[in-house]
Amino acid sequence: MGTALSRTAVELAEILDEKRAKNPVGNALLDATGRGAVDEEALRRLVGTEAQAHRAELASYGTALARFPDRPAADLFIQLAQLVAEAEPKLHACARALGMDDPRSPRRPAEHATYAFNGTLSWLAVTGSQAAFALASYTDMRVYFAGCKEFVQRVRQAGVDLPPEFIEYYDDEGSDDLRRLALDVVQDGLDHGDDASDAVFCARLLEESIGDFWRSAAGTA
Repeated sequence: MGTALSRTAVELAEILDEKRAKNPVGNALLDATGRGAVDEEALRRLVGTEAQAHRAELASYGTALARFPDRPAADLFIQLAQLVAEAEPKLHACARALGMDDPRSPRRPAEHATYAFNGTLSWLAVTGSQAAFALASYTDMRVYFAGCKEFVQRVRQAGVDLPPEFIEYYDDEGSDDLRRLALDVVQDGLDHGDDASDAVFCARLLEESIGDFWRSAAGTA
């Protein structure tokens, strides 16, 4: 797929779907449910990994907004930041329900995989094109919400008792409107000359870092 090829945002999303089908990144947390290896500590690891990501997300969306302040990009980055900011108190309620005073102190889990997503997202916010960052954000929403929702469903089917706060936080499909907006921002970037192949590369890179996120939560990193 060379840069001379003309691609739409929807086509790039389809290319990522094909990559996902042919070479899945995998979700170690879902694999753990199949082995019956999910306990309360696994839930705490997920919350802890999530908490470490929030600050990086807020800073990254702010950086992207500063670099791409025009609409529709500005609308996307503001809404993504708002989504994370509104999730913060819910995540802290989830942590308290699991006996965690502060999911960020001490740093937990304390391994490289916990911070892989943060590093990739931050790097993309600083160096990525509008199309690349927006397609990565779209991929994040596609993969993360589906993975969390399936995890909750599997754990509940296995008879594991989940706090209501955990279910409220993680049993969420995300927003179709926000995903569509992300593709609109990708298309706007492509229309202004952004490199389609680079956008796919960056989005896949972020998806691979979400694989590290799952590994951190599962304790298999």
